[in-house]
Amino acid sequence: MPTLRAACAVVSPPRKPCDDDPATLSYYRDLVEPFGAQVSPDLLRAAPNVGHRDLVDRLVTGDGVAGGPPDLVIVAQALPDVTPFTAIAPYLNHLLGGEGTNFGIHQQGLAAPFTALRVISAFERAGRSSRAVLAVLDQTTLPTRFPPVHDNDLVDSGAVLVLERDGGLRVTEVETVPAGRPASARITELAAGDPDGTLVVTGPWFGTAELPGVPHHRRAERGTYCTGVWLELAEHWRSWQQEYRTVVLCERDPRSGDSHLAVLRAGDRPAGARAGEDR
Repeated sequence: MPTLRAACAVVSPPRKPCDDDPATLSYYRDLVEPFGAQVSPDLLRAAPNVGHRDLVDRLVTGDGVAGGPPDLVIVAQALPDVTPFTAIAPYLNHLLGGEGTNFGIHQQGLAAPFTALRVISAFERAGRSSRAVLAVLDQTTLPTRFPPVHDNDLVDSGAVLVLERDGGLRVTEVETVPAGRPASARITELAAGDPDGTLVVTGPWFGTAELPGVPHHRRAERGTYCTGVWLELAEHWRSWQQEYRTVVLCERDPRSGDSHLAVLRAGDRPAGARAGEDR
């Protein structure tokens, strides 16, 4: 089972100037106007203009991320890059040594990082991966209005996870709860066997009052689309693997209504250890 060995995150890196090249605006118009959308130069000028490459350049400097060339590199995104169709996974693979199978997962909304964990698990079971790198990216510069971004004050952010075969937090389950079914019932079930040893981490799109029977619950800060729980994991995973036996990550896609769960277990941590302060 994939085991988390290193992680880091970046939130709101420095803004960059807008590219006012008429050819760029023409490219955007050709891309979106056949589908009835309109390009807004004002949106582009007001945006941070931080792309996936900018996020990746910062993420690879994190402690342990460049500790050895991975054999599998996946980039997961719910929002397009500033310039769509750019190949960020090969770029990330190049920065990390250029030896890994690499590809992106997109057009799945918040499901993309969870799909990536399934893929990494499958590669490991098949003996095709012993060190995988997963980057989860959000960038907010879009040429057309998109309500999840522009109505929620989203910020640019990214998290990178390094997954190997040994260590602390192991990815043991990845599940999807379809829209219309209460994800809270499944989360409560996962926590019921060991309530004091289980931490539930929910994304900003998940209701705060949906888990009354879960004693240890942390909610990701608002301002992200698909990176919320992964930013939390990247920041706190070392302490969590000492304080809890199980960590449940849960995101709900605001567009589809589907909920996605990932269960990470800390292996042989002794029973009876108590969690730290919740929020």
